[in-house]
Amino acid sequence: MRSPKSLFTAAVFVLLALYPFAAGQFGVDLVTKIMIYAIFALSLELLVGSTGLVCFGQAALFGIGAYAAVLLSPESDAANLTWLLPASVLAAAAYALFMGALSLRTKGVYFIMVTLAFAQMAYYVVHDTPLGGGTDGIYLNVKPTLAVGGATLVNLDHAPSFYAFTLVMLAGVFGFLALLLRSRFGRALAGIKANEQRMRATGFSTYPYKLAAFVISGALAGLAGFLFAVKDGVVNPELMSWHLSGAVLIMIILGGLGHLRGALIGAFAFALLQEFFKSEAIFGAFAKHWHLGLGLSIIACVALLPNGLVGLPAQWRARLTGRAPRGSTGPAQGAQHG
Repeated sequence: MRSPKSLFTAAVFVLLALYPFAAGQFGVDLVTKIMIYAIFALSLELLVGSTGLVCFGQAALFGIGAYAAVLLSPESDAANLTWLLPASVLAAAAYALFMGALSLRTKGVYFIMVTLAFAQMAYYVVHDTPLGGGTDGIYLNVKPTLAVGGATLVNLDHAPSFYAFTLVMLAGVFGFLALLLRSRFGRALAGIKANEQRMRATGFSTYPYKLAAFVISGALAGLAGFLFAVKDGVVNPELMSWHLSGAVLIMIILGGLGHLRGALIGAFAFALLQEFFKSEAIFGAFAKHWHLGLGLSIIACVALLPNGLVGLPAQWRARLTGRAPRGSTGPAQGAQHG
């Protein structure tokens, strides 16, 4: 018998698959963007929620995947998806390996600051050199396709095809992480998060596990960056700014740390709240101050929902039954994946 968590996740993906048949172009474009952010959030969830590593440089890996997609694309002919996508992912994974190999030798706030420093290094490389086109960024001339024997199987310049491809990537990333976190490797990461010193005392060398998690997280962030570059057709240094690293961190906190479902829910909640407070039809002239409304909403959610939006049903049940919800002390109690 399937658990309610599995049924909820399956229902979400079914609804996402059916959504284009009921939505207009704007709605499809918005949900496509949110699904890309959800992949990005899942990449950070592997580090923060599953391993206990608060990384503030995730945007650099996202941006490297995006810039690699544009820089490696030919100017006239469409690039083949079979090599451009892996190349973008590998570029982000390579920087994650370099970044993680050094930053993981630090802990706590020092780790946070070192990852931020690496992100700012990447930011200024594309901002201040001709490589990334400076503040204007660079454009993707032709979007990649997947062709076999002269027949085009996937054309990412076609909005419905790109939506379907992004949904497949999101489902694949979610399934991959769910399996990974249930494996011996995933249990080792949970042990590192709970008590790294005890893991070392039992004979585990924790550094290789953390580095592997960092590289996998970087590769997934690079995948999200690739999709973002293909969707918008342009990249600029803001994709590597610390603001984006902060935004994706808010997504997983808002959804609920320690839950893959939380990363999905948080990405959708954050993006939809942003669109809501930006709406001039609802807020009129105040819509230009949308950051204020978004910030107050996030503060309220964090204050009232210590386990994130994913813990809301448990809080409701606890109030109805008069019992304290499980994990009521907050997300630091331990990861619950899926």
